[in-house]
Amino acid sequence: MDEKNVTMITVIHLIGFQTSQSITFLVFFLFLMIYCVTICGNLLIITLVFYSKALHSPMYFFLSQLSISDIILTMDILPNMLNSLIANTTIISLPDCITQLYFFASAETLQSPLLTVMSFDRYLAICKPLHYKLLMSHRFCWIIIITCWTLSFLSVFIYTTTISKLRFCGPNVVDHFFCDLDPILGLPCSDTTLVRVETTSMSVMFAIVPFFVITLSYVYIIITILEIQSITGRQKAFSTCSSHLTVVAIFYGTNVGVYLVPSRGQSWNISKFLSLLYTVVTPLLNPIIYSLRNEDIKQVVGKIINSINLSFHFNFIVLNIGNNFRQ
Repeated sequence: MDEKNVTMITVIHLIGFQTSQSITFLVFFLFLMIYCVTICGNLLIITLVFYSKALHSPMYFFLSQLSISDIILTMDILPNMLNSLIANTTIISLPDCITQLYFFASAETLQSPLLTVMSFDRYLAICKPLHYKLLMSHRFCWIIIITCWTLSFLSVFIYTTTISKLRFCGPNVVDHFFCDLDPILGLPCSDTTLVRVETTSMSVMFAIVPFFVITLSYVYIIITILEIQSITGRQKAFSTCSSHLTVVAIFYGTNVGVYLVPSRGQSWNISKFLSLLYTVVTPLLNPIIYSLRNEDIKQVVGKIINSINLSFHFNFIVLNIGNNFRQ
């Protein structure tokens, strides 16, 4: 192909979800509610962990970092999706598309090492309780979190930079609701081998290896729990990691599904639905799962609600006394 005669594309048309006019407003309202609940839910987790001394532990510190990554992921995906529902399509510049891919992939990549660190934290707490405070020191937690953030964003920056150097000559229509990796790699007319090698290497480093570490951690955790004599002790030990195990199952289940389905030649509609699960539904479920299944968080929320009620009743009594005094 003569490169001089090739027209380079500068904008990309995201088709998004094609809905009939009769249900467009309903779908828009549903996703808007999901967006608001996701942001508020994750902000609540971050606020509770920051202000409540009862939640000043490594497990909740890592949970707050997971909530931050969920917020980044949600704010990167949902506003454009809401716009595409109203406009029926989204026209986005190529640099903006690659930028969206960068923040989406960075937030998604970050969650894997965060979940791994959280599983290691549960392993130490249950299997090595005498060494827990020594190993999970405040300094170690900050070092490992900074490392997770740096490696995740840096690794994605490497292959998104490579993508930005490719020649995009069309077509410029993408049958997706955001700039995901596979649809974008279908647009360049130049060789994408280097990008695919880089992304495969990153997948091994940030998905496969963490998955085996998490699996191994839970094998030791389950063995340790089964060795506990009392049923109450077993239930208490398992309850400390049940929320994390649920989140891990959802995270890896949806990600494995979305990347296996296209390779089997299935419809892009199925792929878009699965992508919706890990980009929209998972950030919504994470704070809900930890709020409903975690006793410490429920107790902190209960105390806040009680203090608000007491404050309200106190102000009400003071107001009545003031009114009676004036009379």
